[in-house]
Amino acid sequence: MDPENPISVADVVISTAGRDQGELFYVADTDGQFVTLVNGKNRPVEKPKRKKRKHVEKVLRSETRVAEKIRSGDKVLNGELRRDLASLSRAMQANNLGG
Repeated sequence: MDPENPISVADVVISTAGRDQGELFYVADTDGQFVTLVNGKNRPVEKPKRKKRKHVEKVLRSETRVAEKIRSGDKVLNGELRRDLASLSRAMQANNLGG
């Protein structure tokens, strides 16, 4: 865990270990050394993934509508998660390719 950049609810993280390595997730909950991850596809809201903090890396603190819904505890749809993470992924790839 990075003490200067702690992982909190509604942050976007990338998995650094395991079968889902390289995938983007929203943090749905935090609990000590574990985080609960959702992405709306293979990890829907109904069946989140519990993963150790050391196996994820914070990408950014998202300020999207979906992130606000997660923070406030409102119901989030899997389609919203998929769309949001896909657009973030495209933006990250464009930034990496652009320079």
